[in-house]
Amino acid sequence: MTAMFAAVPVETHQKSAVLGIFAITYFCIAMGHVPGLKLNRPGIALLGAIAMMIFGGVTTNNAVSYVNWPTISLLFGFFVISAQLRLSGFYDKVALGIASQLNHPAQFLLVLMLTAGGLSAFLNNDIVCFVFAPIIGVTLVRQQINPIPFLIALPIASNIGAAATLIGNPQNMMISEVAHLGFGQYLLWSIVPVTFAMGAAYGIIWMLSKKNLQLLPAAINGAPQQTYPFNKIHTIKGIVILVAAIGLFFTSLPREIIALAAAGIHLASRKFRTNDLLGLVDWPILILFMGLFVVAGAFQSTGYGDRAVHWLLQSGFNLNAPANLVLTTAALSNLIGNSAAVMLLVKTVNLAQPAPYALALANSFGGNLLLIGSVSNIIVVQQAHEMGIKISFRDFARLGIPVTVVILCGLLGWMALMH
Repeated sequence: MTAMFAAVPVETHQKSAVLGIFAITYFCIAMGHVPGLKLNRPGIALLGAIAMMIFGGVTTNNAVSYVNWPTISLLFGFFVISAQLRLSGFYDKVALGIASQLNHPAQFLLVLMLTAGGLSAFLNNDIVCFVFAPIIGVTLVRQQINPIPFLIALPIASNIGAAATLIGNPQNMMISEVAHLGFGQYLLWSIVPVTFAMGAAYGIIWMLSKKNLQLLPAAINGAPQQTYPFNKIHTIKGIVILVAAIGLFFTSLPREIIALAAAGIHLASRKFRTNDLLGLVDWPILILFMGLFVVAGAFQSTGYGDRAVHWLLQSGFNLNAPANLVLTTAALSNLIGNSAAVMLLVKTVNLAQPAPYALALANSFGGNLLLIGSVSNIIVVQQAHEMGIKISFRDFARLGIPVTVVILCGLLGWMALMH
């Protein structure tokens, strides 16, 4: 037995170990947890990366090289920018402004979706949902209006809006860095399908919900999340720096350096402590991405990813075909999460145009299908639960499925027209 084992090349054992760790990691990410443990997706990705180094033969230098540091830097910079605006009370001010103008449910829904989508295109869409959900939920209940359709519309609009730019969500930031996409070029290409998607989502949600706006018998059990007093000077400062950073994205300067410079200005603050700013950085997302970079990078180094794409092609399914890539991205986003899906696909597909655009839009649009499709969906449902508002898997699917089907069809039509 020992002789037989020793006869197999070490590289073969390492490849087998890498494949096994990759499969286990992504399976657990699809589940979202490990039975008996308190692990979540970032913890699973981190353990997967550690296992690759222990059992998969991934050296420290290799692990570091697998991580796309410009993406991590860009993410960190925008987390700090979002944190400064949150501490200055900007998000709370906007949310309260929307809530105070509830004159007509249809108009309120439109303003909510446009505002959430617009902010999510340039800021962290998870924070938009985190801050907006409790304020919107409490306001609607006090007005004796069923909050469920509006709370579901919030992450749907946020996901759609995030697809409009290369900084709208972490996945798009990663795609832009890996595929070297131009900020302005992508914005011009995405604006049509995003506008169609937002209009279609609004129409579908309103048509399916307008006869069910009576308040359901539920009590508000919890208070809204912590709010921050509005500081006009620091809000203006935050917006000016954000606009300046976005403007510089249209130049040849590295985007991650621009974001880090903006973050550095905010960290050198006389108003907000460094610990307060860094405390609002989404560290689990950064850990998730770094862990997945290592896991996916080790998997790609074995050649199994290329073999899988080739096998699919021989079976009649060309993963690099735009329509197939859109549908695969949407499906995987709901199976293993959009971050993990994009991380896997950027390592396996040909990133020639229009594949990066398909990935960027499909992962955001596809995340609206089911409750587990994106982090934003889960954040809103959890926030609602803390207020005593129950949004079931079925409630979300009732609106999310038709919206996603229509907006993905719109995306496929746009891609066919443009290419």
